Amino acid sequence: MATIYDVARHADVSVATVSRVLNGGSVDPVLARRVTEAVAALRYRPNLVARNLRTRRTRLWAVIIADVRNPFFTDMVRGIEDVASAEGYSVVLCNSDEDETKEADYIDVALAERMAGVILSPSSSRTEHVDSLVSAGCPVVLVDRELDGVRADAVLADNEQGAYVATRHLVEQGFERIACVTGPEEYSTAAQRLSGYRAALIEAGRDVDESLVRFADFREPGGRAAMESFLECPQRPDAVFSANNLMTLGVLRCLADHGLSVPDEVGVVGFDDLPWAELVRPTVTTVGRSTYDEGRVAAEALVRRIADPNAEPERKVLPTRLKVRESSVRTSTER
Repeated sequence: MATIYDVARHADVSVATVSRVLNGGSVDPVLARRVTEAVAALRYRPNLVARNLRTRRTRLWAVIIADVRNPFFTDMVRGIEDVASAEGYSVVLCNSDEDETKEADYIDVALAERMAGVILSPSSSRTEHVDSLVSAGCPVVLVDRELDGVRADAVLADNEQGAYVATRHLVEQGFERIACVTGPEEYSTAAQRLSGYRAALIEAGRDVDESLVRFADFREPGGRAAMESFLECPQRPDAVFSANNLMTLGVLRCLADHGLSVPDEVGVVGFDDLPWAELVRPTVTTVGRSTYDEGRVAAEALVRRIADPNAEPERKVLPTRLKVRESSVRTSTER
């Protein structure tokens, strides 16, 4: 007897796409036709017993994160898992890889499998995917990033304040041309951290030079490329605020490749701690936050949402803290 996986292979589509077609979801007409033809060719019949069993929600949570390679998410998922386990739930970890199509597929699977709830770090600014969860009555909590116009609980870091404190620190250390490498413009985290950077410069009586701002991809290659472009400028920056940990790694590798000394020639502050921040030389100044607590608070919010689906959504902002290390500190003779 053919299975849904056989249909997906025959039609050369994902299982989630087959599920959407069979459940009347919105699918590209070409893909939908391939699925229906595969269903007919294989004489596929949905398992009605399993479908009936899914009329009640499972004890599973889908945790959809933007990039499983980013160490930021490691402790966050642990915080989620600890709460889930204590409450009798199991966690299914999904990596969207900053790809909104993959994210949509995972959301469709969560709906098709009647999962008890979803914790999501959005991979784009589009709201349709989350709206589909909310409209289906599936409890959802956004973590790390938020989406405008979505009625969902959100657990975030104080991004603007963290970036403000980081930039102010560089100003106080005597750096003059302070650059910012932030993420994609449409991401709330990127916009908030850029806003904090600008606010600190304005407070210090400095002009915000937009030629010292780069929008990258929240990944190491993006940070490296952004730093390369700064070094090509007639006047290169003497300090950089990098808006996430992986881009900070790219910035540091670029500076090392060019033989530039940190912090003597270029000061560096990153957002989010790095596991090796205190092991390398120079040690790296970062804006830290408790990623475990962020996951724990998000999981607790999901538990409350499951218990009371009609409660007003809550937005919780957790504090950040500047951890000053060697990469941003100038000696008195260097000023």
